[in-house]
Amino acid sequence: MADLARQLDTIETTPPFGADDVVRLTAKYEGVSTEAMLADLLHGELKGRVASVSSFGSESAVLLAMVADADKDVPVIFINTQKIFGETLAYRDELAEKLGFTDLRVFRPDPRLLAAKDATSLRWSFDPDGCCDLRKVEPLRRALAPFDAWISGRKGFQAGRGALPRFEIDEGRLKVNPLADWTREAIDARFGAAGLPRHPLEAQGYPSVGCVPCTSQVQPGEDPRSGRWRGWDKTECGIHDPAF
Repeated sequence: MADLARQLDTIETTPPFGADDVVRLTAKYEGVSTEAMLADLLHGELKGRVASVSSFGSESAVLLAMVADADKDVPVIFINTQKIFGETLAYRDELAEKLGFTDLRVFRPDPRLLAAKDATSLRWSFDPDGCCDLRKVEPLRRALAPFDAWISGRKGFQAGRGALPRFEIDEGRLKVNPLADWTREAIDARFGAAGLPRHPLEAQGYPSVGCVPCTSQVQPGEDPRSGRWRGWDKTECGIHDPAF
C-alpha cells in the first residue's frame, strides 16, 4: 500500500486553467481564424480536456460544424431540461448524425431535486431563475465535472452580451467562445456555404429557442432574443455570466 501511495504521489496532474491562461491564449490566437484556432486547441492543449456544450438552438449548427471538422470525437453536451421543444430534440439528433459526432452526452435534471423544488413542474411561472438553476445550471455542472474546459456558442451581438472575449474562466474552468466576434450576417452566410440545416422553429418566428414555457415568437423588428423570458427581467439562464 505504501508503494502504491508513492506511485500515486508521483503521477503528474495537469493544473487547472487560470487568468494567466486567458491572457496567454487570447494573445496566441489573436488574428487567427476560428477554424484554425479550434483545430489547434482540440488537437493540442485541450485534447481530452474539453467538451462542447450546445443547446442545438437556431444558430448552433455553425459552431458544431466547425468543432466536428476539427475533431468528431469531442464530447458534445446537451442539457435536456425536460421542457424542450420536440422540434429541438429532433434537430439535435439530425444535426449530430449529419456532423458525425461520436460522443453526444445528454444530461437531465436530478429527479430528487425536481421532486423537492418543482413537484408541480410550474416553477418557471413564478421563479424562472430557480427553474433554470434546477433544470440547466445543476445538470451542466455535473456534465462538466470531468473536463477542464468547455466550448460555448455565445456571440457578442446577442442582446446584453456586448464585448465578449474568446477566452474566460468560469467556475474554475476555461470557457472558449469561438464565435465571440462573429456577426449575425456571418453566421447566416456560413449556414448557406456549409449547407447546414436550420432549426425547424426558426421559420415559425422563433429566432432564439429555449424551453417551451419561456420561449415566445418574435415579431418583425424585435430583437431576436426578445422571445426569451418575455415579460421578465431576465436575459440569461444562469449558465453564462449576465455581465457579458
